[in-house]
Amino acid sequence: MLNKQITEGRLTADPELRTTANGTSVCSFSLASQEDFANRDGERETDFVECVAWRGTAEFIARNCKKGRLIIVEGRPKNRKYTDAQGNERKAHELRVQSVYLTDSRPSDTGGNQQPNEDNAPPETPHLQPFDDDSDLPF
Repeated sequence: MLNKQITEGRLTADPELRTTANGTSVCSFSLASQEDFANRDGERETDFVECVAWRGTAEFIARNCKKGRLIIVEGRPKNRKYTDAQGNERKAHELRVQSVYLTDSRPSDTGGNQQPNEDNAPPETPHLQPFDDDSDLPF
């Protein structure tokens, strides 16, 4: 059965990367996603989506995403039950992330005034040479 959710939003805090007892990476984070339209008072409502990513996806998110970054996540909504520290039964609704897409430019620690250098300069485009061979092509 198809059970998929795609959400665009900004991270409300830096993602939290942890490792399970067997060494599997898991990352938790929350996205704030605003409605496209305003209500009668002129305000746009915001939904908060709790997300969990596993393994390589978790490591990618923790390495490349910080608070305020605009991303798109695609995954499967999941409900789960757990017992809190006080022994109370709780329910959680979260999105188990399968894919993540970075939708804005990478934030800079220098406030966007960073000058290009060898580390962040775009790769050089190879110069193309004309092809003067008039022989038959092998396909």
